[in-house]
Order: sequence, then structure tokens, then C-alpha cells
Amino acid sequence: MKMIVAVDENWAIGNGNQLLCHIPEDLKYFKKKTTGKVVIMGRKTLESLPGGKPLPNRTNVIVTKDENFEKDGCIVVHSLEEVLALKERFNDDDLMVTGGASIYTQLLPYCDTCYVTKIHHRFDADTFIPNLDKDESLIIRMHTGMKEDNGYKFQFLEYRRK
Repeated sequence: MKMIVAVDENWAIGNGNQLLCHIPEDLKYFKKKTTGKVVIMGRKTLESLPGGKPLPNRTNVIVTKDENFEKDGCIVVHSLEEVLALKERFNDDDLMVTGGASIYTQLLPYCDTCYVTKIHHRFDADTFIPNLDKDESLIIRMHTGMKEDNGYKFQFLEYRRK
């Protein structure tokens, strides 16, 4: 299982159920990494997408405690156990955790690779994930040089389990 996320310098990921900023190159990177894959997200993350619609050209798995929740074009699960059972149904390398904070935190121990867009800025934010730099079981295997898009400096990093 893999994780993909954009974070600021404080490991913030959002504010008011929205992304911290708009970086077109990061959105292209996200699309490239997730197209054709199984994206796993919470209900609030789904609702934050344009029109609250599932991502096209991907299998969308929505994690929610609401037993009555249904969404066309989505697989709905209600527990960590159901998410982990997806490993029997899909190739583990195709499972991409895409948020939000609770989903990232719960599934991080099961992810062998984390694709992180590190935005070199501090935003007003209300949603954070654990600082992967402090996770001794992860190491940075790849990073790009500094990039800039839409006025923000950032880089792509790939963390792997030791």
C-alpha cells in the first residue's frame, strides 16, 4: 500500500476541508501517480473533491462510519479491517491512500511507500498528519530539486519503509 500527500513545513494538509494551496504541477503529479489505481479516502475528502464526485479513471474506495452512506462509482467500507481486506482483492502496489488526516494516520503503518509533496511554506491550517521525518521506520529514498509553481516552492519526496 502507498500513500500520497501534499504537506507544508508543519505537516499540515488542509484547512476548512480544502487543500492548503493550488499547485498545478502537484495536481499533475497526483494524477500521474494515482490514475489506474485504487484510491482510498475518507468521506470528507470525497466531499472536498470537485462536485463531491469520485476521481475519474481510478477505483474510489470511501471509508466512513456511516453505515447508510452510498456513492455511485465508489466502493464504500466502514472499518480498517475492510480497508486491509482490499489487499486480497487488488494488487497491493495499486492501493493509494489519499486522505484525509484520520485515514492517513490509521493506514500509515501499512504503507511501504509515501509520496510527499513538501511545500516550503507555513499555512493557516486545521488538519495535520504525523511528521514522516520523525518516523524512524521511514527513510527518504528519492527527492527532486526545488521546484516553483504558482508562487510556491516545493519538492517531491519518496519515503520508504526500512
